[in-house]
Amino acid sequence: MGYTNSPLVVHTKLSPNHSGQRTHSIDRITPHCVVGQLSAESICGCFTSTSRQASCNYGIGTDGRVSLCVKEKNRSWCSSSNANDQRAVTIECASDMNEPYAMNSAVYDSLVKLCIDICKRNGKKKLLWLGDKNKTLNYAPAADEMVLTVHRWFANKSCPGNWLYARLGDLAARVTAALGGSSSSGMQASSLKNLSEAEAVAKIGPLFTANQKTTGILACVSMAQFILESGYGKSELAQNANNCFGMKTSLSGNSWSGSSWDGKSVYPKKTQEQNTDGSYVTITADFRKYACVEDSIADHAAYLLGAMSGSRKRYEGLAGCTDYKKAAQIIKDGGYATSHTYVQNLCNIIERWNLTQYDAVKDSESTTISGWYRVRKSWQNAASQKGAFHDLTYAKQCADKNPGYYVFDPAGKAVYPEPKSSVPYTVRVSIKDLNIRKGPGTNYGKTGYYTGKGVFTIVAESAGAGSAKGWGKLKSGAGWIALDFAARI
Repeated sequence: MGYTNSPLVVHTKLSPNHSGQRTHSIDRITPHCVVGQLSAESICGCFTSTSRQASCNYGIGTDGRVSLCVKEKNRSWCSSSNANDQRAVTIECASDMNEPYAMNSAVYDSLVKLCIDICKRNGKKKLLWLGDKNKTLNYAPAADEMVLTVHRWFANKSCPGNWLYARLGDLAARVTAALGGSSSSGMQASSLKNLSEAEAVAKIGPLFTANQKTTGILACVSMAQFILESGYGKSELAQNANNCFGMKTSLSGNSWSGSSWDGKSVYPKKTQEQNTDGSYVTITADFRKYACVEDSIADHAAYLLGAMSGSRKRYEGLAGCTDYKKAAQIIKDGGYATSHTYVQNLCNIIERWNLTQYDAVKDSESTTISGWYRVRKSWQNAASQKGAFHDLTYAKQCADKNPGYYVFDPAGKAVYPEPKSSVPYTVRVSIKDLNIRKGPGTNYGKTGYYTGKGVFTIVAESAGAGSAKGWGKLKSGAGWIALDFAARI
């Protein structure tokens, strides 16, 4: 096919680091965090030296300007995966230096525009975010589909950072809407219709834990709002519009950034409003319609964080508040709800379901994790969760009742059924660039060497940050590798 480059480019500095023309047509986009508030020119400058052995197709500077580093027809060296980079347009985006590697609105808006342009020029009408590594890598896109992938699926990295990772559903929805297509990525409220209340709570819980990690809004409070306003995701508005918080098209302070609503999808519905004297009046209002539940959650959080009342934020003090009663009062006082019993209603729901179990907490090393044992098919598959427990005994009982499920500790390590730990044993590594570290965890430094593909002997195991299956010590003495990327033989 004939390849072109984006007309959005304002600076070009081509990198020598690429593999020549692609061996696969473009059907993926892989956005990255560059880890620095760099300009478009500086991003290109990172890849001009052959000693760097890295590159990207496009860069987006901190002011939103776009640069070209490797022509779209060529395979860049960006994602630690030859197979991915052969078919993906890779984009390095200016970001903060530390997790969650947040990007400003200029960068994010340019990323949306660049993805729209990439899709249009490559004949795509949909951009999909499937949210799961195995599902995505085994998915065969239709001729008019583009798929989002992430660097962390191919290497021991956080990239693109939790800030952008949490917004990839929004990115896909915005781009697809602009292309005139429709996306089925993300959770649909219809999947909650036939669940019990307890099952619905367990299914949505991980979505709110993830939301708190990126927004600082207590998961239990947002979950209680979800339950109260959508009837566990079963209300007319939720089922027909994925709108789980009663978000209208026009809201006070309707000028916040980061909204995941496409600005045009509407669901009209009659609703009751309470007057200051306690009486009710029925009105017909236009409500926002979302592509998925995650978009509804993201837009709700963006509103709470960014809505203004004059020169001040309506919900000042909500982000980072760890007292759910105080957080609920902040929301009520900001004018979110007219009901006089709104705060008590939220607190009753939180206490009934012990929703604080889904709140993200800080461990001793300031790593954001949830402090509960979770029963899932895999740590990455949050939607499969059967429950979360303080007591390991109850978590084990839940796993025993659900064959194929495992108990994961707060750090994401499988602890039951007890994994085999007899050593030595051999593993097969199928990627060429698996990092070897000086100790068992991503908190240990890299040795500067990779395993390469092959069979290796593990002589010791240890739990550690960055690998759900733990870490294995190489018999050669070279160091430790993440067992997530090694198949036991």
